[in-house]
Amino acid sequence: MNRQGNPTPLVQARHRDSINKRRRVLTAIECLEHDGTPITHTAIARTAGVSTWLTYAEGVREHIHAAQARQNAQPPTGHRPASLSPATLRTDLELARQEITTLREERDRLRTALSRHLGQQLDALSSQDLTTRIDELTQHNHQLADQLQQATTENTTLSTRVAQLEDDLAAARTSLRRMIRDENHNP
Repeated sequence: MNRQGNPTPLVQARHRDSINKRRRVLTAIECLEHDGTPITHTAIARTAGVSTWLTYAEGVREHIHAAQARQNAQPPTGHRPASLSPATLRTDLELARQEITTLREERDRLRTALSRHLGQQLDALSSQDLTTRIDELTQHNHQLADQLQQATTENTTLSTRVAQLEDDLAAARTSLRRMIRDENHNP
């Protein structure tokens, strides 16, 4: 409604919008039919830029069904007639076999080229690169061996210290027992 409370302009605008959308649907049907694209409610809605609900509305749905019927009545493009002669079928079979042979040869050529390329990449790694890599790995191995030796030495030292502390603890307990026993026997 406008300021005067008159809903007529809104109703008219809504009616114009509805007519415009229906016109776009009809144009979309013609375009899809002309292009040979399968006519579906979704395809028409997408092409026309409207909701799918509108394509099912009365007055629009009938146009879609008529276009689908016309499209289904036409022979499918790209298909051959049902009556092919044996000579035509033999020719098609021979052409298909030749194409298969050609494709297999191409596949083999590509495999060979790939193998050569990988071989060239491996050859590109010079002995200097390999020597450098071996030196890096050897140095890393020596570092790990040194760390292992250090950890083993620390482990041995700690094990010896634990044994000494256990001996000291046992001696302290024995001494404490003697002191308690002597104290209990001497009044």
